[in-house]
Amino acid sequence: MTFNLDTQAPAVEQEISPKAPQDWAKIGLILLVFAFFTVILIVPVIYVFVGAFSNGLPGFLGTLSSREFLNALRLTLMAVAVAVPLNVIFGLCAALVLARKSFRGRTFLLSVIDLPFSISPVVAGLMLVSLYGRQGLLNPVLQALDLRIIFAFPGIALATILGGMPFVAREVIPVLEEIGDEEEEAAKTLGASSWQTFWRVTLPAIRWALGYGIILTTARAMGEFGSIAVVSSNLIGRTQTLTLFVDSSYRNYDSQGAFATAVVLAGLAAFTLVIKQLLEHLYTKRYKAE
Repeated sequence: MTFNLDTQAPAVEQEISPKAPQDWAKIGLILLVFAFFTVILIVPVIYVFVGAFSNGLPGFLGTLSSREFLNALRLTLMAVAVAVPLNVIFGLCAALVLARKSFRGRTFLLSVIDLPFSISPVVAGLMLVSLYGRQGLLNPVLQALDLRIIFAFPGIALATILGGMPFVAREVIPVLEEIGDEEEEAAKTLGASSWQTFWRVTLPAIRWALGYGIILTTARAMGEFGSIAVVSSNLIGRTQTLTLFVDSSYRNYDSQGAFATAVVLAGLAAFTLVIKQLLEHLYTKRYKAE
């Protein structure tokens, strides 16, 4: 058997060389994307980490053990603990109504749910102040009940709820519309109650989308800044969340403290991204298996 190297070499070279001009355009686009991410995201993140450890590990740990940081962390976790469960309950109810019921105003309600995506967080904070502030519409009622919303924890919780409100509904609605209601109707025909139908039929079908929505809601709650800056008085140790602590530290020339707190927030965000990727992997694996 003969083997002609002269006739095989051009074929190998053709496989490993880019196909002009499409491949060069693809390579250029990939390099452009990497360059964009490097300038916009990677370099700033590296700069934050370098700043956080500018005084060494003792300086970093000193910030994390300070009373101001611990109070800000406690307030942030309290806001997350209040906002996420309420947003999950609201998102599930809204998704079930919008995906399973046909009524006049459905499109308008869908648009209203998306409002926190489209309006500025600062505007959202001003909306809360105009409603619950001293000159707000509900101020007489709040005074009669001796309740204080603005410049207190209830205002921070409301701002956090408003910012994360759409995520669960927006993740669950497409899944409910895709699976339809045939299995739910079959379960009801067999005698299942509404709660049994939801728990044993609907919830297993939407659990991945629900989990994804919860992760996004939690991430937004931890990073909320604009609306909280408006409704809180930013008092250290009282109404200061982690994001406000970062801003306050930086304005007071404590850049190391600001960067250290930013690293904590980045770590929490990275953790949610890891959970998100894990859920997507499990969902894709299950979808292919089915």
